[in-house]
Amino acid sequence: MQRNGNRSPGAYLLLTAKGFCMGAADVVPGVSGGTMAFIMGIYEELIDAIRSFDLRSLKLILSAKIKGFLEYTHWRFLLPLGFGILLAVFSLSKVLSWLLQNQPVLIWSFFLGLILASVVMVSRRVESWLPLTWCSLLAGLVGIYLLVGLAPGATPDSYWFLFLSGAVAICAMVLPGISGSFILVLMGKYQYILEAVNDRNLLVLFIVAAGACVGLAAFSRLLGWLLTRYHDYMVAFLTGLMLGSLRKVWPFKETLESITGSGGKMIPLVQNNVFPVQWTGEVVAALCLGMLGFVVVLILDRMARR
Repeated sequence: MQRNGNRSPGAYLLLTAKGFCMGAADVVPGVSGGTMAFIMGIYEELIDAIRSFDLRSLKLILSAKIKGFLEYTHWRFLLPLGFGILLAVFSLSKVLSWLLQNQPVLIWSFFLGLILASVVMVSRRVESWLPLTWCSLLAGLVGIYLLVGLAPGATPDSYWFLFLSGAVAICAMVLPGISGSFILVLMGKYQYILEAVNDRNLLVLFIVAAGACVGLAAFSRLLGWLLTRYHDYMVAFLTGLMLGSLRKVWPFKETLESITGSGGKMIPLVQNNVFPVQWTGEVVAALCLGMLGFVVVLILDRMARR
């Protein structure tokens, strides 16, 4: 694995493509960019790259030691990755929003195949499955399964809670299995922050962004330390998160409660998973797209190994 080293132009292009896939996942509510990072084989490098922006890097930049800052931080990794994420967000947001509104079963089926295959691929990175390793997987699975089934509650609009919401949501974006936008829904701040974006409420956005920066800096260091010290347990736990997230990604649902988002769009809040009662063309298409998503991950895994 290359860390903050020079890559070939083709490797940087591939890294941008991986960022594009992460951005596409982040656009879909309920799917985490962290899951895609795991699928693409860059998860641990991503955590290390985020950790490189610490107090030492801050001191370097404040003392105008630009060369030292560039050598210390993993900007060569994050720059093309971030470009790919932004490219996906701005180019695919309308397309994916339309698909989620008009063809939700098909888009969720594709992501279901992606996550199922990634569970198989990621679980192979556990060197030995001991009883504690299985307990770690079970803890991640049960925890995320219960979390995605929670209904959103009423929460305060005070500045400290907005800061906390940003910190918690960004941690969810790094973890595979759950999206930051869904965490904001659970914390009752999704619509509030969405309205702040539309109203250009810079104070609210600054507080949320500050919380996100602090949360990402602190959580990435903790996660990196855990992956170094307890690699198998953490990989098993993260695998459990992805398995538990299938409750959210299951394509066939009935909506029990929803809210009105930007542009009058209905955003589901409480849904029940159901099984299709008839063998229709949509069910066949969903099955095919799920298999396609599974195969895509197998191909990406082989590319990453090469």
